[in-house]
Amino acid sequence: MKIHNQPAITFSVNRYQRNETKIEKTIDKLATGLNIRRASDNASGLAVSETLRAQVRGLSQAQRNMQDGLSVLQAANEGLNNVNSLLQRARELTVMNGNDTLTDSDRQASQLEFDQLMESINDTANKLEFNTKKILGNNAPLVLLIGANPGQQISLDLIDTSTKALGLDSLNLFNTSTDDLIMKLDDAITQTTGNLTKVGSYYEAIEHHMTNSLVKESNLTSSLSKITDTDIAKEMMQFVNLEIRKNSDQLLVSKVNQNVADVLNIISR
Repeated sequence: MKIHNQPAITFSVNRYQRNETKIEKTIDKLATGLNIRRASDNASGLAVSETLRAQVRGLSQAQRNMQDGLSVLQAANEGLNNVNSLLQRARELTVMNGNDTLTDSDRQASQLEFDQLMESINDTANKLEFNTKKILGNNAPLVLLIGANPGQQISLDLIDTSTKALGLDSLNLFNTSTDDLIMKLDDAITQTTGNLTKVGSYYEAIEHHMTNSLVKESNLTSSLSKITDTDIAKEMMQFVNLEIRKNSDQLLVSKVNQNVADVLNIISR
């Protein structure tokens, strides 16, 4: 007479242990929301997901880079507007100074204001900075990395708006003819207006790159989510299924052991 089916018990115990391991993994996925937490979960999927994650993080940083670039251009725009306003006032003084109704003291006062205007232009050129970098005092390009990969960059030509660059260095209302001074100021205003246009075009270009970057990041994030994020409904069904199997095996082992104990108790009487 056979009172203990050892193969059946062993099978049930082994299946119970396997189910217990699977349940732990399922609970881990449900708790973290991640389908892949370690290489053993999905080796190839992990490799793909980490590549996508690097691209997403790179694009996020590129967007911050472009935001900094837009801030630089906003500062440059305000500086150029200020320079343009100063040039307009200098031209107005020049036209006024060309009138013979002014006395010498009037012209000296005009020259004093003119000098202050030129000094203010140089002050804007030399002191307008972003993160300690001069914006309007040199011609060095500003390179922005606007993508997640090498070569994805844009170069912005910074603008020198000093009086020397504008052709207004060492000008004087007394020793320069009114006509020549007006033409020089007109050229400076035209140059400043052109620089404003350039800044505006750079700003628009960066905004387009920003939009493209946001679209790319959204698409890559969606792809990454499909690989790494847990399908909650699927995992819940898996959890319920494994729990039923585990409880069944536990009940089977418990029942067999109880039967054995009952048989042994009868035999021992």
